[in-house]
Amino acid sequence: MDITEAVASPRAGTRRAEPTTVAPTDRVPWLAVATVAVLAVGVVIRFATVSPLWLDEAQTVAIARAPLSGLAGALRHDGAPPLFYALLHVWMRIFGDGDLSVRFLPGLFGVAALPLMWVAGRRLGGPSVGWSALLLLAASPFAARYATEARMYSLVVLLVLVGYLALTELLKDPTSVRATAGAGLVTGALLLTHYWSLYLLFVVGVTLVVLARRAPAPARDGARRGLVAMAVGSLAFVPWIPSFLYQAAHTGTPWGGAGRLRSMVDTVFHFSGGYWDPGLLLGMTTYALIALALFGRAVDGRRIELDLRTRPGARHLAVVGFGTLAVAIVATIVGRSAFAVRYASVLFPVVLLLAAYGTGLLLDRRLRTAVLAVAVVSGLWAAAPNVFGDRTSAARVAAALADGVAPGDVVAYCPDQLGPSVSRLLPDGLGASQLTFPRATAPGLVDWVDYATVNKAGDPAAFAQMLLGRAGPTHTVWVVWAPGYKTFKDKCQGLLANLDLARRTNTRPVKLPKNFEKPALIRFPPQ
Repeated sequence: MDITEAVASPRAGTRRAEPTTVAPTDRVPWLAVATVAVLAVGVVIRFATVSPLWLDEAQTVAIARAPLSGLAGALRHDGAPPLFYALLHVWMRIFGDGDLSVRFLPGLFGVAALPLMWVAGRRLGGPSVGWSALLLLAASPFAARYATEARMYSLVVLLVLVGYLALTELLKDPTSVRATAGAGLVTGALLLTHYWSLYLLFVVGVTLVVLARRAPAPARDGARRGLVAMAVGSLAFVPWIPSFLYQAAHTGTPWGGAGRLRSMVDTVFHFSGGYWDPGLLLGMTTYALIALALFGRAVDGRRIELDLRTRPGARHLAVVGFGTLAVAIVATIVGRSAFAVRYASVLFPVVLLLAAYGTGLLLDRRLRTAVLAVAVVSGLWAAAPNVFGDRTSAARVAAALADGVAPGDVVAYCPDQLGPSVSRLLPDGLGASQLTFPRATAPGLVDWVDYATVNKAGDPAAFAQMLLGRAGPTHTVWVVWAPGYKTFKDKCQGLLANLDLARRTNTRPVKLPKNFEKPALIRFPPQ
């Protein structure tokens, strides 16, 4: 059942095409084999990546190592709510904190989302839409990336799908205790998993208010009950509010820029793998399917009418999905916070459901299969770099340090954001002092408190003199560095220039690479 069926009675004379036109006995065996193969590959790519952890992952693991009683204090220096960190803490206590282990948990969330997407698509538009939704999610490069990242985004996707199923059931059956409890629990869990859930829940709440006022029964009663469930569920966030307010005032996101109007378009292309050949192909296919979902009315296998009034079921999805995106963009501009596509995981399942709904307009099975084949192939192609590529050059830097550092040497990180991913890979008992610019703290964690202010006050010349003093005349200074980090301007280059003035003979064991995170390494030996 979609929202249309819950809130509106069919209009007399309206021509409705059934999304499924082929009986199960007519299905081509190879199509079933291909579907199983795509699902198998989709599961595999949710656990397969060769890259070591980059900054955000290494930082997450380092925070999750803290005792549960100290988790809130550790997160006051970061900028996220606690649920995923608590789950990861328990997971690591059982399975360890190796790269494979810490990524396996989000991988499980990613796999768990697959059957829920099938149920959501089937409820939205019948079996064919259910299978389309499942295949689109299985082959999604965005879903694959964040199922292999030790962060909370695959959990967000899973929770949003659970919330969608709970609310659509509630709109159909307001007496459902299961759906009421699910809506409340998901609300609390989302708020404690990622702060962009506030934007999604705001838009969903407004939508339910409209339905509670204008929809016929039972959807009207279901919407009212859904609002109560969400209000009760949001109480789980109340104890976290002091930490949230502190983070909002002191941590923020100084490393990135606010959203822009073009983010309304870019986000779907980034969901599709970005602006390169397979990403462009999948992005254009996704937008075409969204347009069909919103404006198309199938006449037969060869003809689709254009209806500018939009289809109510697709309209509600579009309002929730793109409405959340619009609210998020405005909030980042007003609040001067960063816009990141990974944060948009809160609306990703809704956008994918909307695209799957569009396939229901393709009544010709061959055409629908061809379109899905294009989306699946381009999606898996776009996911390949996540499987085979490196997100960071931290492993090369750590290997060079492990081979070259002698007891008494000094290792500096500029900016400090390079510290967590590199230091995680270094052997215990390295025998060198490790310091980050500008705070001169250990490299395992980035302290985001008043980050821009601290970086602005940092003095590269004084920091260089401190490093040289610690190394003395007989030990080497190593600098892990990278340019282009916001709030640092050219201070890391200034640090290197000051060290070069003191020690002209230097080498570059690892030059600047082309990874997403690109630490390089410079060695300043004694004169």
